[in-house]
Amino acid sequence: MRKFKVVTLGCRTNQYESQGYADQLRKLGYLPAGAGEEAELCIVNTCTVTEGADSSSRHQIRALLKEHSRAKVVVTGCMAESARDALLQMDSRIQIVPNAEKEELIGQLFPEEENLPEFNIEAFDAHTRAFVKVQDGCNSFCTYCIIPYVRGRSRSRPIHEVVKEVEGLVANGYKEVVITGINVGDFDGGGTLADLVRAVDAVAGLKRLRISSIDPDEIGEELARAIIEGQTTCPSMHIVLQAGSNVTLKRMNRKYTRQIFMDTVDRMRKNLADFTVTTDVIVGFPGETEADFAETLDLIEKVQFAKVHMFPYSRRKRTRAALYPNQVAADVLQRRKQELLRLAERSAFELRNHFLGRKMEVLLENETKAGFIAGHTPNFLRVWVPSAHYKPNDLVEVTLIGNEPDGLIGQI
Repeated sequence: MRKFKVVTLGCRTNQYESQGYADQLRKLGYLPAGAGEEAELCIVNTCTVTEGADSSSRHQIRALLKEHSRAKVVVTGCMAESARDALLQMDSRIQIVPNAEKEELIGQLFPEEENLPEFNIEAFDAHTRAFVKVQDGCNSFCTYCIIPYVRGRSRSRPIHEVVKEVEGLVANGYKEVVITGINVGDFDGGGTLADLVRAVDAVAGLKRLRISSIDPDEIGEELARAIIEGQTTCPSMHIVLQAGSNVTLKRMNRKYTRQIFMDTVDRMRKNLADFTVTTDVIVGFPGETEADFAETLDLIEKVQFAKVHMFPYSRRKRTRAALYPNQVAADVLQRRKQELLRLAERSAFELRNHFLGRKMEVLLENETKAGFIAGHTPNFLRVWVPSAHYKPNDLVEVTLIGNEPDGLIGQI
């Protein structure tokens, strides 16, 4: 049998697209290459959001070229836009497919195929929650971000198309779906994001619905009500912060203030008692003073996030912030990074303490450690459950009896 390999870096949108390629290739008679097996087709879905993402993308491409000596290596994703010429110079076997043509990638590789499978997903390999891409591109042009230049302007899928895909995933056994995109707050697929949430929430058999990362100013009254009133919508959201200082937020060209962020979280918590928040924070943005950084720490302490994804500022060509003066020194950035991570972990631990003794439902996933399997509650608290007799995608009720640095302990 013909073999393929797909490697994915970066965001959930990339993960969705890569799953679409894998599904299409299986329908064309290909099988995933196992350990030690050589593939004849490799696809790398790259990321360029940071210098580290660029480095990881180059490393994966070189590894595939070496391990699969006769394979065609197709490179797509954001680094394929930002470093096209450099990638083509790496090897004559490399073929570039730009982001604008991502959904036609398999069609470009098989132009003679008369019955080309549709680009969508029916399963999500190695995951118990399925990411469903509903939107692509971004109109925001934050000063640190290259994504609008490599992903293009915002565009959305029709609501009926998303609903049909979710129905197929539920029919295939998926209990949880995550609506995702490059900037889901820009969704406009024949209705608003609130309309989409209500439509997906109504899919028979779906147990949990989440929205991927969104800016606080994009959670208006209509969307908040759709989440609060939904039957399957989870009492947890990934609301992007980036900085707790209004001065830094303005220099980033973010469209909200510190107070708008706090008010958004407070409104959701007022209506959903167990509501939790995860977020993204950039440390060491150009011009960030000790006072600016202290405001970010203060906000993290006040909000008590369930999880903080911390990103040290990475200078990106073509962005305005790359030209800003007062770039933060590497040693200062490293110190702030460690200080923020310590606070975020302590704050999340204290948040989890509030749930000890509670009975909560946990959807088990693929992560394991000696004798335990991990899952998440509806409000996205990680829980470790004794693994005997249980498997990924089981939905179990547990009593939360302990709290450890890597999550709560649940007793069936």
